Amino acid sequence: MARVGAGALVSFEPPNIVPAIDLDPRNLPYYAGRSTLRMFIALFFSTVFTLVYGYIAAKSRRAERVMIPLLDILQSVPVLGFLSITVTGFIALFPGSLLGLEAASIFAIFTSQVWNMTFSFYQSLRTVPKELDEAATLYQLSGWQRFTKLEVPSATIGLLWNAMMSFGGGWFFVAASEAISVLNQEYTLPGIGSYVAAAIAAENLSALGWALLTISIVIVLVDQLFWRPLVAWSDKFRMEQSASAEAPESWVYDLLQTARIPRLLGKAITPLKEAVNRLLSRLTPPRSTFVVDAAQPQRGDRLYNTILLIIIGILVAWVLHFILTTVGLGEVVKTFGLGLLTLLRVTILLLFATVIWTPIGVAIGFNPKLARTLQPVVQFLASFPANFIFPFATLFFIRTNISIEWGSILLMALGAQWYILFNSIAGAQSIPTDLREMADDIGLKGWQRWKKLIIPGIFSAWVTGGVTASGGAWNASIVSEIVAWGSTTLTATGLGTYIAEATTVGDWPRITLGIGMMSLFVVGLNRLLWRRLYQLAEAKYHL
Repeated sequence: MARVGAGALVSFEPPNIVPAIDLDPRNLPYYAGRSTLRMFIALFFSTVFTLVYGYIAAKSRRAERVMIPLLDILQSVPVLGFLSITVTGFIALFPGSLLGLEAASIFAIFTSQVWNMTFSFYQSLRTVPKELDEAATLYQLSGWQRFTKLEVPSATIGLLWNAMMSFGGGWFFVAASEAISVLNQEYTLPGIGSYVAAAIAAENLSALGWALLTISIVIVLVDQLFWRPLVAWSDKFRMEQSASAEAPESWVYDLLQTARIPRLLGKAITPLKEAVNRLLSRLTPPRSTFVVDAAQPQRGDRLYNTILLIIIGILVAWVLHFILTTVGLGEVVKTFGLGLLTLLRVTILLLFATVIWTPIGVAIGFNPKLARTLQPVVQFLASFPANFIFPFATLFFIRTNISIEWGSILLMALGAQWYILFNSIAGAQSIPTDLREMADDIGLKGWQRWKKLIIPGIFSAWVTGGVTASGGAWNASIVSEIVAWGSTTLTATGLGTYIAEATTVGDWPRITLGIGMMSLFVVGLNRLLWRRLYQLAEAKYHL
């Protein structure tokens, strides 16, 4: 970490002093280390954001009315959109140092990871079993004790699988966050993503092959040394009355459990941990009574809603004025039509991903032996940055005359379909073993088993997967609807291409229009479809 982290502190004064990418394969371990460190820093901040933001949104009705729609909007803003806004500011924060560009890259990766995790944690807090919530109130648990003893443990399995998916999704945008081309400026950070971008520009298949081998090794190492131990550890948070038939295993987790140093460190920090727990428990007193939401909106709620509507109206009016005075109404109609084409691709992707990956996810979640065999494969496929193989797909489309209009759906699916799979696995694993045993005892099979046990059991997790897969697909359209190999570029008609082209040339009015239109589609879809499915999950499919 010290070796690769030191590279972030070198001088950076474009265009005179800038990092350079050397396609010599011997540099790949160092580049991979730089990229992996950025990924884990982004994951740390994503986890902190998730716990704070998701908790506030789930616990406050008024905050939820702002925070969840805002989360919808933020999820719909493409990574290139965040880079367009933030890269100049981060560079200005650290003049003369590469640290500013590093911060911009980490922030871009953070935005590709965090929304999925936050949605998962928020939904888990909203669906905590009522009897356990009532028990926590009867036992007079403080707010901090309720958070650490009930709410976080009940959300752990779903949050962990979504964190794995988010980490894999982060690899998808590593190339865009390390080889930055925005506002008519090009910035390059040493990393495996920028190495791949340089190999594509040079049409160097050999270098690209070495990069694919390197990222494969990194993914396997991260799975074995980080994710697999966490999956084995998280099995203790299954909420059920009977133990799972066969718990997940990890040789690293077994090693840590039998090692002396972790136990000694745990004993050393126990007094500090207990002191912090006592302090936070005193600061968050327990509930005195059961909290029941009022059926009728109170006067304060009406005033709050009115203020929100006024603020939203002002912002919408300002954006409309900016767009209409710079690009005109005809451009708005054009981008709406492009959005419909991208929406069609996203819809096809979601339908096929649900039909194909939901049964596979349930099979993996129900069968520990199958999980041990397929989890590494699934983790590898989900973590492997799909855009690293886009050059090969581009060559395939060129030589087979497949239209990128349809081929872009496949490219989007390579990055977005795994949200459905991972949430299906998490949902299946969270179904209590005693319910599954009861279903076996009464002979539930086939469609009846799906109708009575599996669909109700995984529905909440599947909705989370659908929301994040939809948002991920919209985001992936930026890099899926326009692909290149050397001097050959394939361009699909869609909103993703529109935003990518506007970002490259620094056309702010069209960047704003494109991002605004994409946000409108994503938020509208979430409001009309996914939010209603969330409400159905809370009301009907709630263990």
